[in-house]
Amino acid sequence: MAKGGDPLVLTPRSHGDDVRPMAQSQKSVRKREAILRAAIEIINAKGFAAATMTDIAAALDLKDAALYYYFPNKQALAYAGHQRSLERFETILVKVDADGGTGLCKLRRFLSALLDDAVDNGPQLYFGDSSYLDQDQRQAIEAWTGRLSRRLERFLEEGMVDGTIAPCEPALVVQLMVGMLIWLTKWAPETPGLTNQRLLEAIEVLAMKGLAGPKAPAPPEACG
Repeated sequence: MAKGGDPLVLTPRSHGDDVRPMAQSQKSVRKREAILRAAIEIINAKGFAAATMTDIAAALDLKDAALYYYFPNKQALAYAGHQRSLERFETILVKVDADGGTGLCKLRRFLSALLDDAVDNGPQLYFGDSSYLDQDQRQAIEAWTGRLSRRLERFLEEGMVDGTIAPCEPALVVQLMVGMLIWLTKWAPETPGLTNQRLLEAIEVLAMKGLAGPKAPAPPEACG
């Protein structure tokens, strides 16, 4: 390399050499995502203490060593699972907020999108327990969770202003709703013939009708 050259720029020796790193990178990303999805499912089902790296590797027909290539230990894997789950949660929140609408409609669309995301990408790691992480990891996850909770609280606050949500304590209601979603991940899959529509209807009866204010539209078609 010439003096002063960029150490990050490599000159490929052939077309094949130019393509291979990108292909390997994409394959690596897909493998990491598959490991995270399997880890989340197993940790949700067994709990962090009972889940093992061997369990996770076996779910993917891999050897344990393949997992350690991506994650140095189970704690690091669980931390990455929390991060990935919060990324998905935040992506949905941001999109729903950007699409506009009344406070109640935003809340309904958020819940619907969250359930659809679970079908496409698997469950999210329970937000309720991060005690097995080290202090720095736990503080990072708790801070991130707090930011997302406050953003969700704003949907309720907007709904109280526009009349689509009844007067309530947004922070407390969000905690109750997130708790409900956490346990749905564990209990609901055991329900025979379960569909997202059935889940949404149950949530509507349990939560939304109680939250609906005097200007609330009829569920759920009016929210788009």
